[in-house]
Amino acid sequence: MTPLPGLGTQQEFTTESGRRIGVITYRDGRMELIVSDARDPDKICAATDLTGEETSTLANLLGAPQLVRQLSEQQREVTGVTTWQLPLAPDSPFDGRPLGETEMRTRTSVSIVAVIRDGSVLPSPRPDFVFAGGDLVVVVGTAEGLRAAGEIMEHG
Repeated sequence: MTPLPGLGTQQEFTTESGRRIGVITYRDGRMELIVSDARDPDKICAATDLTGEETSTLANLLGAPQLVRQLSEQQREVTGVTTWQLPLAPDSPFDGRPLGETEMRTRTSVSIVAVIRDGSVLPSPRPDFVFAGGDLVVVVGTAEGLRAAGEIMEHG
């Protein structure tokens, strides 16, 4: 993080191609996405202001696939453990109910590691997390446990 006196802060990274991509967070809360010129990394060739909602959407567009990819890579390292994504239908018995009521880990030895809602990743949900129809529930466990988890999410 680089302080920008009187303005805010800038965070950035350099891509393999040599471009700098960064975010300037202004003191008033505004955020600006910047991309440097391919030939001159000190020259900004593109910049756009982002609203809070747009910032969240971009973070989730980049974060959700990364989370799922990381889980998939980690599961390959552990024999017998798999990651599934279970859709929670609007008519599921758990629509509008807290995660703890599923008793998922007790009943199946499966762990709910994240929920994806409206493109936003909600990692490590607590037992009081309330499900909503349309959620995508990311679970980790054995194949047998995951099948049982799917049944629970669908039928209770």
